[in-house]
Amino acid sequence: MLTSSPYRFYWVNFGIPLFCAAVVFLMFDMTKIDIAFSNLLFDPVTQSFPLDKVHFFEQLTHKWARIIPNWTAEIALIGAILSFVWPLINTQKYPRLAGFLERSKVAPVLRFASGHRRDFLFVVFAFAICTGVIHFLKAHTSVYCPIETTLYGGKIAHMEWYNNFQLFKEAGDGRCWPGGHASGGFTMLALYFVARRYRWRFSKALMWGSLLLGFIYGTTRVLQGWHYMSHTFWAGIFVWLACLLTALAFYGRARLEQPVLHKHQQRVPASILATPLSNE
Repeated sequence: MLTSSPYRFYWVNFGIPLFCAAVVFLMFDMTKIDIAFSNLLFDPVTQSFPLDKVHFFEQLTHKWARIIPNWTAEIALIGAILSFVWPLINTQKYPRLAGFLERSKVAPVLRFASGHRRDFLFVVFAFAICTGVIHFLKAHTSVYCPIETTLYGGKIAHMEWYNNFQLFKEAGDGRCWPGGHASGGFTMLALYFVARRYRWRFSKALMWGSLLLGFIYGTTRVLQGWHYMSHTFWAGIFVWLACLLTALAFYGRARLEQPVLHKHQQRVPASILATPLSNE
């Protein structure tokens, strides 16, 4: 997010998600809005959520949808590994190997990976940290999904996450809070921070697209009875904070708050632009 001072940067990037957390807590966790919304999707006659029985909907929204974050993480991991290959190749000592790599178009890929090593490593770490945070919260709150509770034909009593939170040990077998599937979509926010580092003018669109993807992922699970709506919002808040802290560790605040480059600026040679954004 564009800011004009360090204080504003932290107020905006930490303050907004923390404010959203307070709103979600008061509006959803302290009321019955979650249950009221899920009641609209539940069929009391069949004692089920109708969309949970639709195989194609499950495949499309839960199985196939994982391709986007999964492939992104895999590409980042491959890029991170390849980034260490090019510096190890002595092109002067092995000119034939260098020539082969150039002719086979492998050399440009290796040079690109090497030049963007920090970015690939950031995406890998951001995905891993976000996943770890979500799994930690799931294990230490032991919230069961709506469809597993007595409210909707299950066997477990409904309980809010704050009633069962355990900081230093697992709270039980429930694994429903925050939304795991939603967090998979929200982890694409890591790409937004890479875009901000390079001042890409479409970085905001990437941010909103990642937020929308996570919201869609989470909502589809709500429709199936496997999450409450607030679980999606909490997932987005925690993933944003995890990605932001990881980006600050990798890039620093100065790079992340630089104004985006507009189209006419991007035509200017990089050597002329006095920015602190050169590759490490």
